Amino acid sequence: MENLIILGTGIAGCTAAVYAARANLKPLLISGPEDGGQLTLTTDVENFPGFPEGVKGPELVQLCKKQAERFGTVFMVDIVEHCVKKDNLFELKLVGGDLLQTKALIVATGASARWLGIPSEEKYKGRGVTTCATCDGAFFKDKEVVVIGGGDSAMEESTFLTKFASKVTIVHRKDSFRASKIMQERALKNPKIKVVWNSEIAEIIGDGKKVNGVKLKDTTNGAISDFKCDGVFLAIGHVPNTAFLKGIIDVDELGYIRADKNMHTNVEGLFAAGDVQDKRFRQAITAAGSGCMAAMEAEKYLAERGVH
Repeated sequence: MENLIILGTGIAGCTAAVYAARANLKPLLISGPEDGGQLTLTTDVENFPGFPEGVKGPELVQLCKKQAERFGTVFMVDIVEHCVKKDNLFELKLVGGDLLQTKALIVATGASARWLGIPSEEKYKGRGVTTCATCDGAFFKDKEVVVIGGGDSAMEESTFLTKFASKVTIVHRKDSFRASKIMQERALKNPKIKVVWNSEIAEIIGDGKKVNGVKLKDTTNGAISDFKCDGVFLAIGHVPNTAFLKGIIDVDELGYIRADKNMHTNVEGLFAAGDVQDKRFRQAITAAGSGCMAAMEAEKYLAERGVH
């Protein structure tokens, strides 16, 4: 029987673990399918306070893990397959076969970015292929970049990238955007932004170390053409990792957990933190803040039930 289980070893989960462990709750932190979260896919993090020279994404995660471990957090590598609440306890069935019970639960399982699913994309992840303009845009100063997508996120990412890139080309597989009219207008009025319609990326080209172009496939006739660029930004959405909570927790139409400003969900004793409940900001610093709040609320919840 655990006092508190935290799901997800990204920045939100590790921050929650630091606060919970310092409160002597002896939390158990379970890694999930993406150990370390999306920060492990990021090279340099330059917008996290306390690192004036920046820090590698994987290094930041490891530092947070060490800090949580220092205060008594126990780590476990496994994936939760199913979760139910019985008699005020949460019962977790793990892929590895274990069945765990806990008095309180913090879900910080994140949201996985949608990827194209092509081999060359995997090869150049973190070396020119990214899913976060806010995180990586500054590395493409005076460079030419491509943004994939046609929704609000693609418009927002493209507009943001014009602060750094010399040219931003939006590649969209159809002949019209699904983004809101105001977002489209804002992007299309920007002189740095161009659009390639009816096209999708067939392959990402590079020199083995970094991206230097893409092969575009015309969705109307199948023709392939080369397109020079220095970076590829994917803005085709995220998928929150909430499938294992199906039926017991309130989620929105996209699958994100509905949590209030204090990280409470509709299930008493179950708290959410990080990108699994945040589809707007999706930053390391906001994830860390929500992890702190979730842990403090979990501590209060447990104290009210005699757990100290």
